[in-house]
Amino acid sequence: MPELPEVETVRRTLTQLIVGKTIQSVHVSLPRIIQRPDDIQRFEVELAGHTILEIGRRGKFLRIIMDGLVLVSHLRMEGRYGVYQTGDEVEKHTHVIFRFTDGSELRYKDVRQFGTMHLFLPGEEFAQKPLAKLGLEPLEASFTAKAFQEVISRRSTKIKPALLNQEYIVGLGNIYVDEALFRAGIHPEHPADKLTKRQMERLHTAIIDTLTEAVEAGGSSIKSYVNGQGEMGMFQHSLRMYGRQGEPCLNCGQPVVKTVVGGRGTHYCPKCQPAYRTSHKTRGAKQTIDEI
Repeated sequence: MPELPEVETVRRTLTQLIVGKTIQSVHVSLPRIIQRPDDIQRFEVELAGHTILEIGRRGKFLRIIMDGLVLVSHLRMEGRYGVYQTGDEVEKHTHVIFRFTDGSELRYKDVRQFGTMHLFLPGEEFAQKPLAKLGLEPLEASFTAKAFQEVISRRSTKIKPALLNQEYIVGLGNIYVDEALFRAGIHPEHPADKLTKRQMERLHTAIIDTLTEAVEAGGSSIKSYVNGQGEMGMFQHSLRMYGRQGEPCLNCGQPVVKTVVGGRGTHYCPKCQPAYRTSHKTRGAKQTIDEI
């Protein structure tokens, strides 16, 4: 958390709240959040006087685009932005404050302190960390069934870790991978390179549908996520699999199972998402794969 739908919701909210505003000054109280440049005073000074033109997103990263600079921000587990008025009480764990010339402030709060910020010249951000090696963007037109299959079919790992790998597909995290795999009827441990074309097509559609519905609902407030206006997301009320261990599957009634795949807590239905298996014919050495 937050995943693509939550970051996209923050992007849309900040677009409404801060685009067009000019930064008067910046104050950083937790230096380690600023990854680039490594001089905090330089970070504060360089941002002063710049006007925010657009709020973009790449995977789980926000891109705050200004006239001459781009700030790449990763919220990590519990980072959040909020807009306040100068003079409003500063909440605990507020680590970066952007003061605007109109008397308002954009404040970055992060209880876990895992968030990061990188400052670049426009266009420079795509050639360097943390954006340089990111994969397909699942809500863009370039995310076709063919492009998806080309990326996933080359991976011999289990499908869940493959989908979580941001170098293959961006923005997917634990919640939405569990949801998409359930919609597609695919076991989370199914080898990625053993998926049939039909399974690939189902999964491609499931990823797009799941993320689109989550964005429309404002994301999922599983822990502490809120958007830039302090509002919770509502997609958690539509989750069909994630967090429902022991409860009946909404398709078949079998209890939802929780296990660990690739080091991540994983929810699936053993009936709707049967395990991948191989079988040998009784005669000869030819191996067949049971299509799930």
